[in-house]
Amino acid sequence: MEQEADAVGQFDELRHEVDELRASRRRLAVADDAERRTVERALHDDVQQSLVGLAAGLQLAAGSMDADPAAAKHLLAEMGRAVQQALEDARRLAHRIAPPLLEAGGLFPALRSAAVSADVPSRIDVAGSPIPPEIAGTVYFCFLRVLEHADARTPATIAVRTDPGALAFEIVAACDLDAERLRLSDRVEALGGLLSFSSESGHRTRLVGSVPLPG
Repeated sequence: MEQEADAVGQFDELRHEVDELRASRRRLAVADDAERRTVERALHDDVQQSLVGLAAGLQLAAGSMDADPAAAKHLLAEMGRAVQQALEDARRLAHRIAPPLLEAGGLFPALRSAAVSADVPSRIDVAGSPIPPEIAGTVYFCFLRVLEHADARTPATIAVRTDPGALAFEIVAACDLDAERLRLSDRVEALGGLLSFSSESGHRTRLVGSVPLPG
């Protein structure tokens, strides 16, 4: 009877773990869908509208080039600023989807670029052997989410270390991550890792994560 009770207890525990895993995967799917819709809206509302405006501006400039050169010159200058803004919008979207620096230069330049783009002063320390891209991407997106909610008046810090068998990272910033905790935890746990949160003085939040490295 005791062995049967132990077996039932182990089965119930395993079933609970499976249910938790399914719930985590479901949250990841919902979060990914929400992120995709955010990117789609940004493409339509920002980048696409900017390109439509630039096309209309080119037509106006071409039409007034002979009749009013000064007005055409002024319009072209405004369009130049609009082009720069469209490029910045596109760059921010690229960082949300798949930051090019992460693949081309590695984790450190990608983290630094994210901090500059978010205009949050940051101290970044990455040490250790090359990091597999899926793990580097998880650390990057955790930092990106923190920066999106961080107080730009307070420096953020991130430290990344590769220990034997695992990658460890720590992020500290003045931010409120209540709405992001499940999403960030799910992303780390999807790779077999763990992520914990703790509050510090000055409304600062500390994230401590660990992800196993492939053998």
